[in-house]
Amino acid sequence: MAAQHGANMIEDERAEGYRIIGGRADGGLVILCDHASNAMPAGYGTLGLDEGQLQRHIAYDIGAEAIAERLAAALGVPALFTRVSRLLIDPNRGEDDPTLIMQLSDGAVVPANKDLPAAEREHRLARFYRPYHAAIDRVVGACRASGRPPLIFSVHSMTPAMKGVLRPWPVSILWHNDFGLARLLLDAFRTAGPWMVGDNEPYTGGLEGDTLWQHAHPHGLPNAVIEYRQDLVAGAEGQAVWADHTARILRAILAAHSNARLKDYAS
Repeated sequence: MAAQHGANMIEDERAEGYRIIGGRADGGLVILCDHASNAMPAGYGTLGLDEGQLQRHIAYDIGAEAIAERLAAALGVPALFTRVSRLLIDPNRGEDDPTLIMQLSDGAVVPANKDLPAAEREHRLARFYRPYHAAIDRVVGACRASGRPPLIFSVHSMTPAMKGVLRPWPVSILWHNDFGLARLLLDAFRTAGPWMVGDNEPYTGGLEGDTLWQHAHPHGLPNAVIEYRQDLVAGAEGQAVWADHTARILRAILAAHSNARLKDYAS
């Protein structure tokens, strides 16, 4: 990864399965968007699904990409995005996770993923999954080398309901083990507006093998996942509103807390 405009800058980068928005390596933050895209590479068609299925949450996290882009621009920090659908392969899973390549997702059978040959599974890992994780390694490594180890902030979105169960939280913070960053985010969002904020709801951030497990936990980097409810961020207006709220909160956290103090805050 080449430097741009000085040793503390990470450059933009685009590859088949991922892209990077550049920013300051010493900005104290790396933004991830694991489910940014619903795109399918040439040769995969729609994986045998009706085209409309690719517009659903099963294919990508609706609204997450635009919010992550806005956050990166507002804060001047690097952000990494996938460029293929999670239905092809899910980067937010460990390589041995049975849900890495879904055969059935929220009622939709994925024909091209059924009885997938081992060679095709390995091909997708090598072509799309591993390059994305290698890029995260490079960016996080460059940020750590800058002298200011980064917070890792992973941007996702959730459906308003799942299997008939409503999700009342406009935004939710997921975490595992390291509660420092999550606690600051929870406190700030609860103070910022008259809304419910989920705390490890509707699921927890403790998925072994996920992106934060691979890239934040081994280095002791404070980290958290944010989930925006998709009905609130499907359009540009909602994306802008929630990105602005989040940028203000993250900017204040970065200004007030070092990594060491974040760990103290969690105790």
